[in-house]
Amino acid sequence: MSEPRPDNSAPPPGNSSTNDPVRQRRVAIARWTSVANRLGYSFYGIAIVLFVIAFTVDWNSGFSTAITICLVLGSILLAPAIVLGYAIKAAEREDAEIESKRRKRQ
Repeated sequence: MSEPRPDNSAPPPGNSSTNDPVRQRRVAIARWTSVANRLGYSFYGIAIVLFVIAFTVDWNSGFSTAITICLVLGSILLAPAIVLGYAIKAAEREDAEIESKRRKRQ
């Protein structure tokens, strides 16, 4: 999304990326997928650390439960975030190609 202009004037009419609600929505989704990626990989990292700790000390059901919960939460966060991230990149790439073809015709 664009930053507000210092003089509070409207953006130029030819600048469709700031006016396009679809692109604004993509930016918002991209932010959420970035957060979900960070959290998901963090949960995986915590699960690995817990596994190493549990392996070196006395393994008990608490470690197993915590590791399982971290892996499940990481998977729940990462699966849609990765798919949506690729979808957003593909849509932006397609928009850029369409814009490039449109400029070539003019």
